[in-house]
Amino acid sequence: VLEDAGKILNRDPIVRSASGVPAGTYTLTMTCDGGGKAFFAVSLDGSQLAEAGAACNGSRETARIKVPAAGKVTLSTSSVDAPLLYAYHLAASE
Repeated sequence: VLEDAGKILNRDPIVRSASGVPAGTYTLTMTCDGGGKAFFAVSLDGSQLAEAGAACNGSRETARIKVPAAGKVTLSTSSVDAPLLYAYHLAASE
């Protein structure tokens, strides 16, 4: 559904969206590197569904996200510990 990777250079969130996402259960897999922590906020049509974090030590973290209705899903990535590298993948759970 959504995936992104890059570098957070400052405290400004990096936002990505996907329209027409069907209702269901999704798995958010995330990682970051560089010290500190990255935060990943998932919302549906402007209403926050979940927030997850990953310690920036290169390990992979996962979170289950329930999307109650079809709509536009937005994922915002941020950190107060910039600069750091991040990556995430939001996919339908099996």
